[in-house]
Amino acid sequence: MAQSIITAKDVVKRFGDITAVDGISFDVKKGEIFAFLGPNGAGKSTTIKMLTTMLRPTAGSLSLAGHDVTREQSAARQAFGIVFQDPSLDEELSAYENMDLHAILYAVPKEERPQRIKALLELVELWNRKDSMIKTFSGGMRRRLEIARGLLHEPKILFLDEPTLGLDTQTRNLMWDYVRKLSDEKGMTIFFTTHYLDEAEDVAQRIAIIDRGKIVASGTTAELCKQTGTKTLEQAYLKLTGETTRDEADSGDNNGLNFKMALRNTRLR
Repeated sequence: MAQSIITAKDVVKRFGDITAVDGISFDVKKGEIFAFLGPNGAGKSTTIKMLTTMLRPTAGSLSLAGHDVTREQSAARQAFGIVFQDPSLDEELSAYENMDLHAILYAVPKEERPQRIKALLELVELWNRKDSMIKTFSGGMRRRLEIARGLLHEPKILFLDEPTLGLDTQTRNLMWDYVRKLSDEKGMTIFFTTHYLDEAEDVAQRIAIIDRGKIVASGTTAELCKQTGTKTLEQAYLKLTGETTRDEADSGDNNGLNFKMALRNTRLR
């Protein structure tokens, strides 16, 4: 059995009186494609921020590639790449310059940078646009570049937070082809969130569903369907989380304005 490369044990995150993540535990195996699903405000992004050292857990433990995320932040950061939900490229730089800047920040050896950048831009079919400014790129091109950038320091884990949001079907399919290739050929572990349940059903080898800060089920699509007596992942998901429309004002890891105020007033310690 493959060794766990991501481990969460009894993890809690509070913002003042608000509990965003409430005692969750899970593990992800090395080389696995793992989907982390849930309604708006369920705790997905908070969990990813803790896993990627941007937030400290209130309680519990997290480890990446054998490194404690709280006590060994630098080593943990070297273990992963991330594609954020919101765009994070510098629009006033070219594709190559964005890659080169990331290489410098992650201390990629100078002599290796040109070769790695070229290989990754070719992987995502952007080498011919290496000198183009980001502000001229489409949404799909930007996502592909963000994936390439996240791989530049050769991480063991790639986090994808809503990576296909707003992309057309063709670009979504192309992006997931890249992701499968990384998992199959390089043994990279993929941890992703999405609201497109067809993506999770098609791509993920295992799924965890979080709702109101708690993991309510986990397993393969077949196992989740068996647990809920349903036939599709969408049916299982709706049975576990309900069919009521959610927004960030009424879901489990927040409480509308109170949550936003608590988040703003919280400091890392």
